Amino acid sequence: MKAVKFDGHGDLDVLEVRKVDDPIAEPGGVVVRVEAAAINPGDIKVIAGKSKHWGELTFPSGVGASFAGTIDAVGVGVTDWAVGDGVYGWSARKEALAELVSVPAEHLVAKPADLSWEVAGTLFGAPSAAWSAVQAVGAAPGDTIVVSAAAGGAGGFAAQFARTKGATVIGLASEHNHEWLRSRGVVPVQYGQGQLERIRDAAPGGVDAFVDTFGGGYIDLAVELGVDVDRINTIVDFAGAARLGVKTKGSGSPADPRGALAEIAAAIADGSIELPIARTYPLEQVREAYEELGKRHTRGKIVLHP
Repeated sequence: MKAVKFDGHGDLDVLEVRKVDDPIAEPGGVVVRVEAAAINPGDIKVIAGKSKHWGELTFPSGVGASFAGTIDAVGVGVTDWAVGDGVYGWSARKEALAELVSVPAEHLVAKPADLSWEVAGTLFGAPSAAWSAVQAVGAAPGDTIVVSAAAGGAGGFAAQFARTKGATVIGLASEHNHEWLRSRGVVPVQYGQGQLERIRDAAPGGVDAFVDTFGGGYIDLAVELGVDVDRINTIVDFAGAARLGVKTKGSGSPADPRGALAEIAAAIADGSIELPIARTYPLEQVREAYEELGKRHTRGKIVLHP
């Protein structure tokens, strides 16, 4: 099969699409033929050796956690899944950017028929991180919550999910994303210089919670806005979180990953949340896909098709 591999840390040119042995279905596991797999900004730091978010890597290393596809083989002891079932889930080994991926059976959720492969293939990464972050700040009716990078893959989901909790949501984003945010019930505010004053103008009663999906000093902004540190969560700025004592929920798996994924899929299916797909690439263009993602200006998720 074809799979994305890299032999050591470096720039994106270390990524290669190689022919490797097909994986086997281990006892208690399955092999999934991947239809779509998502990429995430944090991957770039790991590939460059600037983050230990995946832990210590064994080279050659694979890439990618979130995927969707059909079951290709079933291991001994698996009774919940059969060949041909449509599923989505995650690879703890980070091997999702491949034609086939071997995972434990409990890492999968049944894909609803009306959920596209592209959307299903993104749900474990940024959406589940955003789901955890919104839960962590205790979003509730009557709250005013600010979300940074509110039109991105994680931020766009966080902003919408907070809205489903009854909160007023202020989304920091570039102007070309403001109309989309308004269409999702989010109050758009231009990010960048002067954003503190613009947020205060948009929230005269103050800000109750802050979800940071971008980094770059946003949790300091939250503190300056008077938000209690217990109601600030970042999924990116771990050094800042340690310095200020704010939460980092969403940087790992949710406590109940399958339950979270099922709730996310249900919210998308009933229309309360939209998860835009910014662009799709074939597996062979993995470097180009990450280059586009690295610009941090896409609305929604970037997905690869093996």
